[in-house]
Amino acid sequence: MTAEIIFENFPNLSEDQKRRFEKLEELYKDWNQKINVVSRKDIDELYLRHVLHSLGIAKFIQFKDGSTILDVGTGGGFPGIPLAIFFPEVQFTLVDSIGKKIKVVNEVVEGLELTNVTTINARVEEIPGQFDFIVSRAVAAMPTFVHWIKGKIKKESKHDIRNGILYLKGGDLHEELKNYRTAEIFDLTNYFKEDFFETKKMVYLPLKYKG
Repeated sequence: MTAEIIFENFPNLSEDQKRRFEKLEELYKDWNQKINVVSRKDIDELYLRHVLHSLGIAKFIQFKDGSTILDVGTGGGFPGIPLAIFFPEVQFTLVDSIGKKIKVVNEVVEGLELTNVTTINARVEEIPGQFDFIVSRAVAAMPTFVHWIKGKIKKESKHDIRNGILYLKGGDLHEELKNYRTAEIFDLTNYFKEDFFETKKMVYLPLKYKG
């Protein structure tokens, strides 16, 4: 599977964006041989299972220029790196507590010459600052995740929707979201036709500012 699947789903990409998306596979294959951060099966379907999946968030919201986004538990750089390519005027901070994963992310960011990405090797509770949105791919159940990111959402919203969490996850989410009445669940099949997305969802949870 090639980067064409990205171009088909997002036909208005610039040449710079296309070039960076095309380069992703080569960079990940090279670094994954040295430091395993993506399973072999997933590497073969990198554009479907990781890149396009990450860009489900871009189907839901257009981050405004100058926004700040925190990617918690970024792993090999998802969803942060694809989103950083897609939104070049938005600042992304990618956080993971596992050093070898951040090493790979750093190398990919450097290889892509992305200037809108900062990486931090730490637990999210330890990092300073506040952000417009916090993104992640299924690193913990929502109550745990909300606890981790307490106090990290900016007070002022510059988007049409309130600042909060954008969370990519699969399966039945009703149990873990039952205490979050404002949470909205979106099926990624609304955006993508590929079978892979049949059980995949994105959760939007607006959060009140806590100073």
